[in-house]
Amino acid sequence: MKEFRADLHIHSVLSPCGDLDMSPRQIIGRARQMQIDILGISDHNSTRHGPLMRRLGKENGIFVLTGAEVTSREEVHCLTFFEDDMQLALFQEYLDRYIMAFPNDPERFGHQVVVDENGNIIDEEKNLLIYSIDQGVDQIAKTVHDLGGLFIPAHVNRQRNSMISQLGFIPQDIGADALEISRHITKSEFLELYPSLAGFTFIQSSDAHFPADIGRACSLLRLGETSFSEIRMALLKEQGRGVVLP
Repeated sequence: MKEFRADLHIHSVLSPCGDLDMSPRQIIGRARQMQIDILGISDHNSTRHGPLMRRLGKENGIFVLTGAEVTSREEVHCLTFFEDDMQLALFQEYLDRYIMAFPNDPERFGHQVVVDENGNIIDEEKNLLIYSIDQGVDQIAKTVHDLGGLFIPAHVNRQRNSMISQLGFIPQDIGADALEISRHITKSEFLELYPSLAGFTFIQSSDAHFPADIGRACSLLRLGETSFSEIRMALLKEQGRGVVLP
């Protein structure tokens, strides 16, 4: 069993709030500098940089979890991850079906560009990706799990767009594979506030929108190897796998 350094909440240039330097290649390069073993690419309501990120990561010795940070009807942010491109494509169809048709204003919100491995723009998302999709958080969790993915409520300690801020609590039966806390709080500090959540697995991530933020907060995953199934076992605390927060 080994410990792998993981930052599972990264935004690329596809997210309107992502810096223009957050191209897939730049992200991978910065992750290597920060000695990240596992990276989670989680653009707002879009998975479209996932396959390229996975390929570039493999070429550079970094395991990339691919998915999206989904905004529910209640404006709860949720991290979602999938094992392969087929699952990813099916989830993208789901996002496309339910995303609110609200046009992006690049001058106000930022550009939402899809780029190739050299950073060349090949497409642009027209609908504002930071808008909610027309699905409740419970519906998102069910869809993710039906596709074999991982569902992790994001930055649950935050005062906006967290499950606690929007719902007032975290349902024990929500089916979360883990809960994410931001770099601004420790797990022990969070559990002093919410001791009833001690049974959940916790991860901590950078929520990076700029290259310099990648790796500013990480989780240590105790795994036999870097794979989707091993990461799932770590989140579920199975067969000696687990998560350690520094």
